[in-house]
Amino acid sequence: MQDRGAAVRQPESTFRVVRAGDTLYSIAWESGRDYRDVASWNGLEPPYVIKPGQKLRLYPPPASPKAAGGGSSFRTVVKGETLYSIAKSTGIRQQDLAAWNSLEAPYHLKPGQRLRLTPPADATAAPPPPRARAPKSKAAAAETPTLRSIEWIWPTDGAIIARFAPNDAAKGVDIAGTAGQTIRAAASGTVVYQGSGLRGYGQLIIIKHNADFLSAYAHCAAIYVQEGSVIKPGQKIAAMGSSGTDRIKLHFEIRRRGTPVDPLEYLPKK
Repeated sequence: MQDRGAAVRQPESTFRVVRAGDTLYSIAWESGRDYRDVASWNGLEPPYVIKPGQKLRLYPPPASPKAAGGGSSFRTVVKGETLYSIAKSTGIRQQDLAAWNSLEAPYHLKPGQRLRLTPPADATAAPPPPRARAPKSKAAAAETPTLRSIEWIWPTDGAIIARFAPNDAAKGVDIAGTAGQTIRAAASGTVVYQGSGLRGYGQLIIIKHNADFLSAYAHCAAIYVQEGSVIKPGQKIAAMGSSGTDRIKLHFEIRRRGTPVDPLEYLPKK
């Protein structure tokens, strides 16, 4: 299958100019955003059609003085904003915003919510509230079945040679293998990107499994699916290779709402 994304590009900071082969999902993946946030910030609706030359915003639009609560102590949340995006745009640490507003992970915000941007008068910057482990809140308990409903399987056979490191470049796991070895879909879904336009991934496939989860399969030697393909669990989607890297391996990632998570927390225990 011909690769449409041969021109590798350095990530831009605020905007991204769409090139041939890009999809909303690949742009969101490379920039570390949730695709739904990028869609909202750019007024895009499903099926998120984008065109070469189109300029996409990678941060929320600047809030008006009224929306920002006067631009000093408070800010009113607008559609598409997250605590992370507000922290980025204001230069305030996410954990400080969480502490000042008594927010607990996963920091859900709602449009119209008034968010404090400075510490309360009787407090200074403080660590974020501790994450309760038990008992679970009703919201978390209700959310769990949806997040865990995917039946994950291993995308290939082989030894793990690199593990997940969220604060490093390793956003997934590396699995050793041989040239041409079968790479399988780790769960059912739809292919939302295939190409080599993302720096450091070589030939890459991204599969959307549901509204929250995406998975990626990097350094492929050959790809047997195309964008829009509906995939079954365990379906052969690629052959293992060394594109974009120095050895034969599969680099496998899972992202939840745009954030990399440890695949070993989701894959069956070996």
